Amino acid sequence: MARKCMLTGTGPAVANSVSHSNIKTKRRQLPNLHKRRFWWEEGSRFVTLRITTRAMRTIDKLGLDVFAKAQGVKLADY
Repeated sequence: MARKCMLTGTGPAVANSVSHSNIKTKRRQLPNLHKRRFWWEEGSRFVTLRITTRAMRTIDKLGLDVFAKAQGVKLADY
């Protein structure tokens, strides 16, 4: 399973670890993913999604259906 948000598509980023002597080595910054169940009103059922905490905050603000449509995701597939 990819480390990607199912709604926003946010994935790992690449950055540098910088040591005390300023030596730079590549590292990955993983997204803050959580597996959560959301009640989907239109489908009258629970939908399990693996999403970022930022997406969870947006769902709290807008609602699951509105946010999924804005992102172009069909919740019926989940």
